[in-house]
Amino acid sequence: MPIDIYSLRYSPPCRAVLMTAKHLNIDLNIKTVDLSQSQHLAEDYLKINPAHTVPTIDDDGFILWESRAIMQYLCNRYAPDSPLYPSDPKKRALVDRWLNYDLSIFSALRESLLVPKFMGLEMSEENKTKFNDTIKLLDQLIGNNKYVAGSNLTIADLSVLATTNSLIIFDMDLSPYPNFKTWMTGLTEELPYFDEINKFENEDIMGYMAKMKAFFLARRSESWGSGPRDR
Repeated sequence: MPIDIYSLRYSPPCRAVLMTAKHLNIDLNIKTVDLSQSQHLAEDYLKINPAHTVPTIDDDGFILWESRAIMQYLCNRYAPDSPLYPSDPKKRALVDRWLNYDLSIFSALRESLLVPKFMGLEMSEENKTKFNDTIKLLDQLIGNNKYVAGSNLTIADLSVLATTNSLIIFDMDLSPYPNFKTWMTGLTEELPYFDEINKFENEDIMGYMAKMKAFFLARRSESWGSGPRDR
């Protein structure tokens, strides 16, 4: 039986889970939750996820949200011997460290890049500094490594890749970050499912950005707690 996933195709955390499932050949039944239409705040959705985030999975009655927890669960439940999430404690600790660090990367990029882009605004000098500092450190941490957490592809790579792929979508200049650019290019070429999950037509992106801009403007005076959330 396929696992139900409540997802939004433009969401980096959702795409990280989709890549994990695709890599492990896990069937998913995708149920779209359009944040720009406040579907994440619908009563039925709040019953299964009071935090109103995407993605959320329903695996035969087992409900789980938070993308990184979902990725770990899928590996543990359906592919416990897969190197995608190694069982060796030290190797797994390195993967877990990157998964936790990726959350701070996503937060920094959302604040400095994604929200301004959705609002149709230029990046402020403060946001440019935050963006550059985030990617500069990521570039240093990756170094000359093919994968972020060891000698094999892991869910850490998939999570960070989904988070940072927005830099390609928004045509950001990555030339100052050669290690990061090489790592990202290598993965986009290696993963046979990358384009299927992560590439969008320009008009699709522009259309959704317009809807999200309207969403943000309508709620500018409200608390962020009721705004769109993906984790």
